[in-house]
Amino acid sequence: MSLPLQAPSRPRLRDVLSAYVGLTKPRIIELLLLTTVPVMFLAERGVPDVWLVVATVVGGTFSAGSANALNCVYDRDIDERMRRTRRRALPRHVVTPRAALVFGLALGVVSTVMLGVWVNWLSAALALAANVFYVVGYTILLKRRTSQNIVWGGAAGCFPALIGWTAVTGELAWAPVVLFMVVFFWTPPHFWALALRYRDDYAAADVPMLPSVAPAATVGKQIAAYAWVTVATSLLLWPVAGTGWLYPVAAAVLGAAFVVEAHLLHRRTKQPVAVAAMRPMRLFHWSNMYLSLLFLAVALDPLLTR
Repeated sequence: MSLPLQAPSRPRLRDVLSAYVGLTKPRIIELLLLTTVPVMFLAERGVPDVWLVVATVVGGTFSAGSANALNCVYDRDIDERMRRTRRRALPRHVVTPRAALVFGLALGVVSTVMLGVWVNWLSAALALAANVFYVVGYTILLKRRTSQNIVWGGAAGCFPALIGWTAVTGELAWAPVVLFMVVFFWTPPHFWALALRYRDDYAAADVPMLPSVAPAATVGKQIAAYAWVTVATSLLLWPVAGTGWLYPVAAAVLGAAFVVEAHLLHRRTKQPVAVAAMRPMRLFHWSNMYLSLLFLAVALDPLLTR
């Protein structure tokens, strides 16, 4: 006598909720908020209104979460083939693509209305533009077609600097544009270090990230060049925004360390060693620290040197 077939177990509610949170990529959102709130302090030349900060942070979180969820929907085939991403919700079939799509679109609508009503419509428009650019520009058009995907597609992650400024002032200015460009030039060396560690993953998924299609030494050279441009751009904020002494000192010290780490990686990429011996994740983690401390200096400068 054959045994009756058992129905597949349904995921627990906690697992489903965790999966939806995972679709928003919280660690990326943390970094985006880190480039939003400090700019609000700079725009205010002091401590901004607490409610305005909360509204901007919540709206920005929903907007970034929307873009990340939609990215997960489109890239679910890639995520299934990559070791780094195969534990995400869609490859594990904890959430259906349709549900994730509805979730991402709903977050986008809610974030736009929230920012428009609670902050201002310029900030809402910028957040929506960042969302569309990340999903359409980077995810759909660039990521699978060019090794320069993260260079241009990474611009979507630069918008929080503009959003933080406009949330306070209601208009754009050169200071947030400089910070936009800092994040723009910082993104390639940051992401290429990660992609160098997982270059076999990207090659297996047919995604032409630079480290998967170019020699490691070429990647290291590009990383070092972008590090120099990032630091040079960061120093422009001093005269453009009229900061005090704290910011330029922090930018110079942090920038020197960033450049040194980039050149150390470049040196290791020129040696005939395995990727693990190149230690690209060392630069990846340090680049996170660099940007975090740099924007902390952006926030502290108007409080300590005014």
